[in-house]
Amino acid sequence: MKKIGSALLAAALLGGVLAGCSAGGGGKESGGNGAAEPKVGVAIYKFDDTFMTGVRNSIEKNASGIAKVDIVDSQNSQPTQNDKIDLFLTKKTNALIVNPVDRTAAGVIIDKAKAKETPVVFLNREPLPEDMKKWDKVYYVGAKAEESGTLSGQIVVDYWKANPKADKNGDGVLQYVMLKGEPGHQDAELRTQYSIQAVEDAGIKVEKVAEDTAMWDRVKGQEKMAAFLAANGDKIEAVFANNDDMALGAIEALKAAGYFTGDKYMPVVGVDATAPALQALEQGTMLGTVLNDAENQGKAAVTLASLLAKGGEVNKDSVGFEITDNQYVWIPYQKVTKENAAQFK
Repeated sequence: MKKIGSALLAAALLGGVLAGCSAGGGGKESGGNGAAEPKVGVAIYKFDDTFMTGVRNSIEKNASGIAKVDIVDSQNSQPTQNDKIDLFLTKKTNALIVNPVDRTAAGVIIDKAKAKETPVVFLNREPLPEDMKKWDKVYYVGAKAEESGTLSGQIVVDYWKANPKADKNGDGVLQYVMLKGEPGHQDAELRTQYSIQAVEDAGIKVEKVAEDTAMWDRVKGQEKMAAFLAANGDKIEAVFANNDDMALGAIEALKAAGYFTGDKYMPVVGVDATAPALQALEQGTMLGTVLNDAENQGKAAVTLASLLAKGGEVNKDSVGFEITDNQYVWIPYQKVTKENAAQFK
């Protein structure tokens, strides 16, 4: 009797262990409606982009307790990103967050994800409207680029009106140079267009002295600005840059040319409100920037992906952000100058 009792006890314990393993393991792997955290694959266009590093950090932080994230570097190559996404889908990842290298590639990514019933949240680079309509499990989190352009322009307008000496040659026309991001990128095109439109809307005449692409890059921004100065010298009255890295590069070139010492000053505006840009604002070498809210973009993206992965209801209450047209989460920009820079640190 003693041997039989021991055998029955062992069998019961073994059954309990197996049942426990089945419940725990299955729940985590499925990422379905259970309490287990779903697996979310995140493909960033490149890791060494200053702004996207902030977004990536936000995703990692805000994933705590709601999702297990695997974040990969697409190395600014769409074929590389496609391979990374294929691997996520093969591993049965429960949802994707994609910061596309090429926004026009989104359609192919959506088709692949739809075939595997894997929801996709695009981030920061907006897919074409026709691609967004391919599936109701596709969302976009980002900011309206035209808004950032308008705010950049308004910062320059405020400076121009408050400082009559900003019009160096006294002709009543703002002579400017433009450092653009990636050619064809919607943020680059819209920031360029709307920043200058804001100046014109304020009743200020403008003249474009020079414009070139610096590919969002600080070193390229410095090189292009040095070339602008060599060709145009003191004719330049303002510098517009589509992002902070290019603006900071321009500032380095301006410093080398003797600016920001004594009375020699050049208004430079960027976009993103990165930590180095906020430092430049405090030092007085950057006139202004526009907060591209990396924290809330990352938070919205991972919250949305987690809900979609678990089949949860997606609405303003569950995500914490307004959903526009059932697919878009727009994070507003904010104007940042030396006066309010401290609150954005």
